Amino acid sequence: MTAFLGELTGTALLIILGNGVVANVVLNKTKGNNSGWIVIAFGWAIGVFVGVFVSAESSGAHLNPAVTIAFAVLGKLPWNVVATYILAQMLGAMLGATIVWLSYREHFNETHDAALQLAVFSTGPQIRNYFQNLISEIIGTLVLVSGVLHIAAPASSLGAVNALPVALLVLGIGLSLGGPTGYAINPARDLGPRIMHFLLPIKGKGSSDWAYSWIPIIGPIIGGLLAVAIFYCIN
Repeated sequence: MTAFLGELTGTALLIILGNGVVANVVLNKTKGNNSGWIVIAFGWAIGVFVGVFVSAESSGAHLNPAVTIAFAVLGKLPWNVVATYILAQMLGAMLGATIVWLSYREHFNETHDAALQLAVFSTGPQIRNYFQNLISEIIGTLVLVSGVLHIAAPASSLGAVNALPVALLVLGIGLSLGGPTGYAINPARDLGPRIMHFLLPIKGKGSSDWAYSWIPIIGPIIGGLLAVAIFYCIN
């Protein structure tokens, strides 16, 4: 239960600060409207820092099914808790997305572009080419999980001391590799909020883009497994 609550809380904080910075940048009449990609990348990095720092002692601060699966494949996490971790991450992401919507509800009402409303919740490609989009998510998560595995080694999980290195890693991924798809690099980060976009009574909302939704799920898992293979070969 402690690990479950840790993953739920950490992922919720990640999404509150990460999706929150997107809301501040893309929604109409906010203080941060149109402040740009660098602001978004830094906001997500701070979200990662806080999420990891808060949940490190209780759960190891995975906050991401791709990381959880990677640790399980390497034998650093028992397989019988993988489903519990992923469920907590999904629920935390859904909770975090709901809190962002509550905070910015009036600004959603003032934003009449349905694509910008969806962007607060989930990722989408700048150029829609599913194969290329999949490759982008694989590469981004390969870098993420490779970095996490080396930062955490030889321990079986991330500690609070690792919060800043992981945050800087995510900042670098956002600035360098985030352009094509918005760097989901985390199935829970994308799917949980996308579900809430579908469920919440958002004025003028459009499609939740389920046709794309498999990319931020499959891509990160593949990228994480490739990172495990590389980590295994060089260690």
